[in-house]
Amino acid sequence: MTDLSEQPTACGYAALIGAPNAGKSTLLNGLVGSKIAIVTHKVQTTRMRITAIALEGAAQIIFLDTPGIFAPRRRLDRAMVEAAWSGAGDADVAVLLVDARKGITGEVEAILKGLAEISRPVWLAINKIDLVKKEQLLALSGMLAARYDFARTYMISALTGDGLDDLKTDLAAAMPAGPWLYPEDQIADLPQRLLAAEITREKIFLRLHKELPYASTVETESWKVQKNGSIRIDQVIYVERDSQKMIVLGKQGRTIKELGRLAREELSEILDTPVHLFLFVKVRGKWGDDPERYRELGLDFPK
Repeated sequence: MTDLSEQPTACGYAALIGAPNAGKSTLLNGLVGSKIAIVTHKVQTTRMRITAIALEGAAQIIFLDTPGIFAPRRRLDRAMVEAAWSGAGDADVAVLLVDARKGITGEVEAILKGLAEISRPVWLAINKIDLVKKEQLLALSGMLAARYDFARTYMISALTGDGLDDLKTDLAAAMPAGPWLYPEDQIADLPQRLLAAEITREKIFLRLHKELPYASTVETESWKVQKNGSIRIDQVIYVERDSQKMIVLGKQGRTIKELGRLAREELSEILDTPVHLFLFVKVRGKWGDDPERYRELGLDFPK
């Protein structure tokens, strides 16, 4: 347990913003020290504003991992982008994450313009520094500094952990004085049912990213703790067309069995108990236009 008797506590919010696939979810998991957000090589995998909690000394940092900010095309896209900017505006500190390999893309340019509307301090974290040369990093840092007056700049690798300790320490120091808002052992404000659905959705992205890029969602329909302590979880994978249902099922049901195995193994590890996972596939046309789906994701339904 953390000894808080010698120093006053602090607690505040830090929002992680950036273009899709900048590494926000990987960074969040690294800062918290546990898997909270799904991580894939596909862009726009984070659909909701995820709240994670980390402790650093006497400070509690409440991280908001926001969906990537991009030019929205669909209703779901608009809701995700609105959630991202809302998270940045609500936080005590906003951290802009930029992919060092990609540099200042059109999406990053748009975010830099949008930062003018944020009254909170904005820090810059240039990510994936392990993949580019030092000269390129310095040049990128200079170009970004010329476009926006960042309060602080960090060079990090969310994947390897380089620079994360300094970022976390400084974020803790920037949190306002006050009592903790969450228990000491809580690392996320995310219902287990929703976390389980996100884990399964991650496996779908990883296994079927070419055939089924963004046309699926997962819902946990039931969660039952058995007498022996194991958990039975029933989930439904929703797709938009019958052809997509066949892709998820696979020949003789092999694909959905593999998806279930991968998700079950990870859930058993996270929950520290045996998990019995049952997956079903249903067709729900235009689920992306259903207001109920947005409420379940914690998103506002754009008109």
